[in-house]
Amino acid sequence: MKDEASYNCDSCGEEIVVPIDLTAGTRQEYVEDCPVCCRPHVIHVEIDDDGDVRVWAERE
Repeated sequence: MKDEASYNCDSCGEEIVVPIDLTAGTRQEYVEDCPVCCRPHVIHVEIDDDGDVRVWAERE
């Protein structure tokens, strides 16, 4: 399993790398500001049974 993943900010287009807390469960959701443009996003994390991580973000 990976302990970090990335998404592209839909506001500024930058690739943002986020740490993955593997102890927080297979479905996670939290709000984080983009470190480049400072706009808030809801970060979604899904970890499947094989340990593959999927991350995406939506504007808050």
